[in-house]
Amino acid sequence: MCTATLIPLCPPQQARTPTALALGSFDGLHAGHRRVIEAVVNNAPGVPTVVSFWPHPREVLYGEPRLRLDLPTEKACLLAPLGVEQLVLVPFDRALASLSAETFVKQMLIHTLKAQRIAVGANFRFGRNREGDTNTLQQLAAAAGVEVMVLPILEDTEGRMSSSRIRSALSEGDLQAATTLMGRPYRFRGRVVSGRGLGRKLGWPTANLQVDGRKFLPGLGVYAAWASVKDESEPLAAVMNLGPQPTVDPTSPSAVEVHLLDQQMDLEGCEVLVEPIQRLRGQQRFANLEELSTQIGRDADLARSKLKAR
Repeated sequence: MCTATLIPLCPPQQARTPTALALGSFDGLHAGHRRVIEAVVNNAPGVPTVVSFWPHPREVLYGEPRLRLDLPTEKACLLAPLGVEQLVLVPFDRALASLSAETFVKQMLIHTLKAQRIAVGANFRFGRNREGDTNTLQQLAAAAGVEVMVLPILEDTEGRMSSSRIRSALSEGDLQAATTLMGRPYRFRGRVVSGRGLGRKLGWPTANLQVDGRKFLPGLGVYAAWASVKDESEPLAAVMNLGPQPTVDPTSPSAVEVHLLDQQMDLEGCEVLVEPIQRLRGQQRFANLEELSTQIGRDADLARSKLKAR
């Protein structure tokens, strides 16, 4: 389901060197991120490389779960069309977090990755207790004859471009805003697993998707969506429910259920790529299953009209 050539995803010790590297999280790959990456792709004096930390430093240091807009394999697929040739994931642990800014630059960037050019955003911080900033990086790299390009933070009419804005838009179910910020559709994938079979009994069979727990998902609700299944070349119209099942079992955990409109397919075990297009409504609790089934019918009709308009 990745139409681009998948670039290598590797630890620092396995990277092709010397490198021209863009350093940062780049979660969401918005226009500001792409500007930084372009600086090491155009006339690069080494292998065009994106370097990120995994897991997120705040997960290790503060135990904060940090869901990603783009998981590593998704990011590797997205970087290929930009001219990047490898994605290097630096394993972040407490030992790495204890390194001084100077040691990190010398050991990781200069010695291991043999950087010839480094590009970062203006708000980049690194090293023990975030002691290093862009000035620190330029000074340390200059001592090794390495060029550092610091790209200004990109802004639009709503403010600075950021991954936080994308997450906020998705949390509100605003797929249009998220798509505009990312410059591409938001998508996620999951493998179809067995469910209760209630949807089939109601006349609305659903595929229950098991999604990587590290993936950031939109806000709870019902969505019109496109779903790509197996090797199908054309995405299929679908209605998606994201959240618990308040009518059936209010205590149930949040789930992702997709009903393909006007299609009958055995999806058990298949991987499905989902592109939510528009939030139709929030989660509701109905008096009985008949009311729920009737509402699903309305959701399906509305989803058809929204997707047809696209």
